[in-house]
Amino acid sequence: MWTLISASPSPYARKVRIALAEKGIPFTLQTEVPWDGATVTPQYNPLEKLPVLILDDGECVYESHYILEWLEAKHPEPALLPSDIDERLFAKKVEVVCDGMCDAMVIAFFERMREPGKQSEPWKARQMRKVEGGLRQLSTWVEKREGQYLIGDRLTIADLAIAAFLGWFAIRWSEHQWQSQYPKLKQYWEGLEALPHFKETRPSPQTIKDQVV
Repeated sequence: MWTLISASPSPYARKVRIALAEKGIPFTLQTEVPWDGATVTPQYNPLEKLPVLILDDGECVYESHYILEWLEAKHPEPALLPSDIDERLFAKKVEVVCDGMCDAMVIAFFERMREPGKQSEPWKARQMRKVEGGLRQLSTWVEKREGQYLIGDRLTIADLAIAAFLGWFAIRWSEHQWQSQYPKLKQYWEGLEALPHFKETRPSPQTIKDQVV
């Protein structure tokens, strides 16, 4: 059985967990805090980032977007990418925006962990501008959808990426007012969160013991 090394709040890992479940691939979940000194992550990914998918033969597949690409190539059914090329490219574009917002939020999160006098307000503001721009774009896309899912009548990586980001954002930046600012985006997200494999993977915060900034 494969092993997925994951951090419980990680939106990157959550995409992969949902994809594995949707494809009916059994795996063991190994939860870690990649920032702590005791982490085993460097043994499996030279970039020391999660998630990491460890196969039966010990081969490691890492970085969420690449793991999803790998899964689609190796286990194409049920497909999480549309067959239409334009829809396929759009799904990847949505993932790029969501991953970009995740990256910005990670930077802002750790900046906020610094002592108040050492925090850079311009740097935090720059990251939040990326998030605000991404939220506006997601809202625009969601308002144009015709059904439950963002693209067509089936679940795609676009839905996984949006739900993973918003679920993580809701616990890490709970004071943000995006749910009242973008009610249709909120409604769409809540619809996804009601699906079985989304319910099973809802994020929870972790405590970071070591000083990382």
